[in-house]
Amino acid sequence: MSAAQSRQAAADLLIETLDNRRTLDEAMDTSELFGGLTGPDRGFARAMASAALRQLGRIDKGLAPFLNRPIETATPPARALLRVGAAQSWLMETPPHAVVSETVNAAKQWARARSAAGFLNAVLRKVVADRTAFDAAPGTAVWPDWLTVELMTSLGVEGATALAELQMSEPDLDLTPRDKGFAEELGKRLGAKPVGLGSLRVASGDVPEVEGYRTGDWWVQDAAAAIPAELLDVKPGERVFDLCAAPGGKTMQLAAAGAAVVAVDRSKARLTRVEENLDRTGLAGRVEILAEKAEDWTPDALADAVLLDAPCSALGTLRRHPEGAWIKSPDEIARFPQVQLRLLEAAARLVKPGGRIVYCVCTPLKREGADVVTKALASTGLERLAISAEEAGPFVHGLTADGDLLTLPHGDFAHDAFYIARLVKP
Repeated sequence: MSAAQSRQAAADLLIETLDNRRTLDEAMDTSELFGGLTGPDRGFARAMASAALRQLGRIDKGLAPFLNRPIETATPPARALLRVGAAQSWLMETPPHAVVSETVNAAKQWARARSAAGFLNAVLRKVVADRTAFDAAPGTAVWPDWLTVELMTSLGVEGATALAELQMSEPDLDLTPRDKGFAEELGKRLGAKPVGLGSLRVASGDVPEVEGYRTGDWWVQDAAAAIPAELLDVKPGERVFDLCAAPGGKTMQLAAAGAAVVAVDRSKARLTRVEENLDRTGLAGRVEILAEKAEDWTPDALADAVLLDAPCSALGTLRRHPEGAWIKSPDEIARFPQVQLRLLEAAARLVKPGGRIVYCVCTPLKREGADVVTKALASTGLERLAISAEEAGPFVHGLTADGDLLTLPHGDFAHDAFYIARLVKP
């Protein structure tokens, strides 16, 4: 494969994400240009696309002085190749001659972009010579302007800036061990670093090739995403409902702890992923899987505990899925609190008196977290069961005055941003 083909594939991934509003994972599954690559060429294409998406807003601000019109007016292939070229120069330290010549060659050899070759040559020569505007763009410029305002409103300038800076680096891979008793041994075998409340951290890589994946010794799950199931503190034999369960990381945690788990999700397709994960880890026999809308579901018996990982804007996972900032709209994000409140009210109906509920969302927005819980406390009679400093462990800096947990970036410990509240039914 040629260097030009890798750049074509990277540009096609940007078109699939930004213009066709797919996640990067979906784009890698649908792009024929990317699908035709193998080995290092495939990895290079993904790295270029990922780098461009991580700092897309800053890249566009860096390109603006070199363009006579807004970048959005360029054709999708030209726009994508320009961003790929800028990412190579400003983020990947690719030699200037390769940035220009190979990206222009990619355009010349791609029918969709051939007419833009001269334009790309002229602009990329300026890109490799001058990164002033890119460097001057603030960290929060990685996002669209509306999202920067949204996050600053919830987190303040300092909190939003920390979240943006976290997004700029490729994250490591966090693993949840199936058997806590052998976590230390597994960590030594993998050369992993213990993080969070029992997670293991290894360098990012090809997941199926990491030792222990095929034998189900662990599953991929951010250290912050593993907290909710830990805080539910299930006992062996307890009946636990995992609502909105797919893709199943928390389901597996609950099952591994010995609970009798009912995994509920409205999407049959997404539950297929849960079944695959349970089969791989040998936990399938401990979980009942139901394709149901939690709001409408009536079980044959109530639960001792409920975990609700509600649908949300997912703005706390932008470091792993930076395209989310660009494929979501303000209107889409605005609809989540109503859905979350309905689900939390359903959770209150599904749990026994004295039973526990953990509500979590992978977003730092107050209107999807604390505001939803406040409304649910008023409408359901649920009460908060405050999370203690001891339970929060290395996330203790995220404890709120109400006893909830908001896992914002802190120090050198990088992780996703989750809001977590623990409640009890009187």
